[in-house]
Amino acid sequence: MLKPIATATRELVNLDGVWRFAIDSRLPESPWTAQLDTPLEAAVPASYNDLFTDPEIRNHVGWVYYQRPVRVPRGWTDDRVLLRFGAATHAARVYVDDRLIGEHIGGYTPFDVDVTEHVTAGAEFRLTVAVSGDLSNETVPPGKIEVTGAGRRKQVYYHDFYNYAGLARSVWLHSLPQVAIDDIVVTTGHVGTVGSVHYVTHTTGGDEVRVRLRDARGVIVAEGSGREGTLEVQDVTLWKPGAAYLYDLEIELLTGAAVVDTYALPVGVRTVEVRGYEFLINGEPFYFTGFGKHEDTPVRGKGHDNAYLVHDFQLLEWIGANSFRTSHYPYAEEVLEFADRHGIVVIDETAAVGLNMGVVGGLAGKPPFPTFSEQYANDRTQGAHAQHLRELIERDRNHPSVVMWCIANEPASNEDGAREYFEPLVNLARELDPTRPLTYAVVLFATFTNDQIIDLFDVVSLNRYYGWYVAGGDLETAREYLARDLQGWIDRVEKPIMMTEYGADTEPGVHSVWDKVWTEEYQTAFLEAHHEVFDRFPQFVGEQVWNFADFATDNGLHRVDGNKKGIFTRDRKPKSAATSLRRRWRGLDGRKPGTTEH
Repeated sequence: MLKPIATATRELVNLDGVWRFAIDSRLPESPWTAQLDTPLEAAVPASYNDLFTDPEIRNHVGWVYYQRPVRVPRGWTDDRVLLRFGAATHAARVYVDDRLIGEHIGGYTPFDVDVTEHVTAGAEFRLTVAVSGDLSNETVPPGKIEVTGAGRRKQVYYHDFYNYAGLARSVWLHSLPQVAIDDIVVTTGHVGTVGSVHYVTHTTGGDEVRVRLRDARGVIVAEGSGREGTLEVQDVTLWKPGAAYLYDLEIELLTGAAVVDTYALPVGVRTVEVRGYEFLINGEPFYFTGFGKHEDTPVRGKGHDNAYLVHDFQLLEWIGANSFRTSHYPYAEEVLEFADRHGIVVIDETAAVGLNMGVVGGLAGKPPFPTFSEQYANDRTQGAHAQHLRELIERDRNHPSVVMWCIANEPASNEDGAREYFEPLVNLARELDPTRPLTYAVVLFATFTNDQIIDLFDVVSLNRYYGWYVAGGDLETAREYLARDLQGWIDRVEKPIMMTEYGADTEPGVHSVWDKVWTEEYQTAFLEAHHEVFDRFPQFVGEQVWNFADFATDNGLHRVDGNKKGIFTRDRKPKSAATSLRRRWRGLDGRKPGTTEH
């Protein structure tokens, strides 16, 4: 699915702003058939939960309604007209005037709704969007809805971040020619100084496809024709971590001699490969430094914000990070585009978090019932997971910054049924994109002795909390546990091993001369203890701290105002550990610790 852009044959109108807003319990039946009877307005893009002071809205279970008038540009008479939603968390129904004209399930991937037959160029229509944040065992991520003794519906979920809902990404009205370029798939490679850009185009008709590749100065470096082909680039400049270089692939669709559609796609020429214990980018060993992140900011919730986007990447550069994981869902397309332009490496993750009943059992890891069962992760869950995986890969496979797919966070890979659940998903991911390695974030309960699916994947990505949830406050024991764990995985599989989560909750401003948990000093000591162990193992290929910044959670007894494992506060102020990480990461310069080779 191509992102809408303005070209010589395409136009778009941004619909962001302030929309009428109401929750279903305060509206009559079929509220989309008239102007919403509500005094409330909500910002788009933004999650709605933190916008209002009313707790009934913040904790609402059910549908909410957004509404605004939209005028179609008068010059679109002969074009197809579509609505594009960057995301609607977690399900959406789209109404034009009185009619339902589109639906989508999945809260973090975009979708288009064709409204051509329902609108008129130059005229106005009433756009109403119903959005539900409800989760069940057949959604991704999963959850359940309980009814309290007072009769109130309550959302329960098994992931440790707040279940923000709403229209968190931009909404667009855009035009397409009747005969159009529908999709483009690009794969790149290089042999010596000669690069290759293989392209496949999908169209809704037309006679001929012409392609041109321009360098960063706008000079044409290769040309071709046909719906599929390979362009050779002499003296290619590779896309590299920390040194991004992008070409522009221009595609024209012709009917007869007339150009009926055009599209331009940024392309970074680079390769990704796993060889033994090494992770290679452009044939060179790569060592990940960075974070698990969240789309999470005050007031906006998961609403995309370009100011935070720029500032967060500035902080990544300041601290010396070269990568991040899109934990625990696909981020806005603008984030990946920014990473493409600035040379930041991305592990791109699905929204499959919470597929683990062992988490409900606490540190004992004993599930109340099997995770992979009709009660919880069943065939319908797997189907939703597959659809989400398909939409993620089809959206992001052309981004050079994306070097690996993470198809789940902390699933119950130690439980029976895990293989039957995940093997078809792995096969699907490899079919959709055979060029990138696959991984999943391995939960603490899944060890090198009992994990049942690691052979299906390319990289071992460990989430471990020795010194926090296990051996809390005891860094000596934490080192022993961690070293034993890493050695066990090395002995079991010949695959690259990295840490995708390790961290300690830290309250800003709490200090102590002793190793006391929750202090800024303990967070620093915790990280340094882990780094000392990482550096013992040449098979270890990366460290991503949990988390980049503090983030909102459904505050239970073990959380005070959210998860505090951030190296930065929620408003992006550095904690003491930030300077320690900066010294380490800026000194590595892409090297594996303990080596002098790049």
